[in-house]
Amino acid sequence: MSGTTTAAAALRRRAAGAGANRWVVLVVLCVSLLLVAVDATVLHVAVPAVTEDLKPGGIELLWIVDVYPLVCASLLILFGTLGDRIGRRRVLLLGYALFGVASGLAALADSAQVLIVARALLGVGGAMIMPATLSILRQVFPDRRERALAIGIWSAVAAVGAAVGPLLGGFLLEHFWWGSVFLVNIPLMLVSLPVGRLLLPESKGDGTGPWDVVGALMAAAGLFGVVLGVKRLGSGESVGSLLTVLPLVVGAALLFGFVRRQRRRTYPLVDLKMFARPAFSTSVGCIVLAMLALVGLELIAAQYLQLVLGLSPLETGLRLLPLTFAAMAAGLAGARMLRRFGPRRMVCAGFCLTAFAVVLLTALGRTDDCALMLSGFVLLGFGLETTLFGAYESMLSEAPQEQAGGAAAIGETSYQLGAGIGIALLGTVMNAAYAPGLSGVPGVPQSASAAAGHSLGEAYEVAAQLGGSAGAALRHAARDAFVHGLHVTLLVSAGLLLLGAVMALRLPRVMQCESEPVELPAPRDAADSRVSV
Repeated sequence: MSGTTTAAAALRRRAAGAGANRWVVLVVLCVSLLLVAVDATVLHVAVPAVTEDLKPGGIELLWIVDVYPLVCASLLILFGTLGDRIGRRRVLLLGYALFGVASGLAALADSAQVLIVARALLGVGGAMIMPATLSILRQVFPDRRERALAIGIWSAVAAVGAAVGPLLGGFLLEHFWWGSVFLVNIPLMLVSLPVGRLLLPESKGDGTGPWDVVGALMAAAGLFGVVLGVKRLGSGESVGSLLTVLPLVVGAALLFGFVRRQRRRTYPLVDLKMFARPAFSTSVGCIVLAMLALVGLELIAAQYLQLVLGLSPLETGLRLLPLTFAAMAAGLAGARMLRRFGPRRMVCAGFCLTAFAVVLLTALGRTDDCALMLSGFVLLGFGLETTLFGAYESMLSEAPQEQAGGAAAIGETSYQLGAGIGIALLGTVMNAAYAPGLSGVPGVPQSASAAAGHSLGEAYEVAAQLGGSAGAALRHAARDAFVHGLHVTLLVSAGLLLLGAVMALRLPRVMQCESEPVELPAPRDAADSRVSV
């Protein structure tokens, strides 16, 4: 009897990822996340080389850049819940394989159409990998204190990936052709597949009831429409444009229908009762607000550094590195801060610190103030990562273990939607504050002022065409208007961050650290594996 009990206990520990192996599992999961995070940004520096080689049209170039995050955001819920159904490790390994194949296809693409298809397949692979990493992490770390440390490492790796992407892309482009930015994924995937198959534990939800195929497709199509519409708004498209309004309306209608369908079903794809828990719904709202307030600032900051201060792309990337290092530090220290201060104070303080950093950056002007910028970026990175860490950890810990894939997908979808809405919203605020500063510039025709009001880059082009004193005056006015717009945008972001701090007051005051019981997976009957239409 004692031998049987010991064997059963050993099996339970293995199923939960107990012992030193769970940290090896974390390494494998972090490598997975690193690849997805790098691939989201690595192409940005390669766009000029891709344009020169494949000569895509304007629409094709837009799809080459945007199709990866668009497809990835749309399919997160589908693959997150599918992992709960058929096994999270299985979905993750399939994602590895697809990511590797799509990387090879993208590297060898000989036309814009092939590259778009390859980038879309990369998005599918990314959507399979991202929620699976978080849900497996949720399973192998049943103790919340250890899980908090694991999530901190996971989020620090995400910050590294976002920053490494442009730097790695720039290095590869200096020595190889543009396809090398994709080819680098293949050897890593060839290693990750067998290692993941050997070391990662399999886990599923309770397997009760059929998987809702129609609901999954409704969620995917609805998110695709909403994210597409938001991205078009963020790129400066008119609000009244049919190609902007139609995806938004259709996507919102499909998501509304998805919510109604889930509420009526006995076995919903996503248990919306999770949103009735204040900690879960508040955490999701905090993720959206944090990204909404800040993601647009990264684009604006890059323009400020390059167009106002005249820094090169490499110098711009180096200036933004302190933000990444601060985010890494916050991720690694997050578990200790969460235990000491609790979710409420940690997330609230993160929002307030980030808002202070944003307000501090309003002192930036037309001249380079390296010390001010360094201070602001360090505080910004630390505060943002503190906020996101606390929100993600609370959201994941609040969700039932059998719903871990769906919860992880909801968190990642909230991140993507907040980022897209933030680009659209802050871009609109920036344009509204920037354009009026170019009206009535002495010696500049009204048509030239209107063209210059679209962006600072266009203003410089118009100024170069005008030449002489009129061109110099337009260039000077455009830089002043851009700095003014930057200040207004920063203040709006600070207001959104303070709103997030108020929202965070609904989070739990203390961190509940008891371990969760771990059960062996029950045998599944063939009838429970059916699929509903």
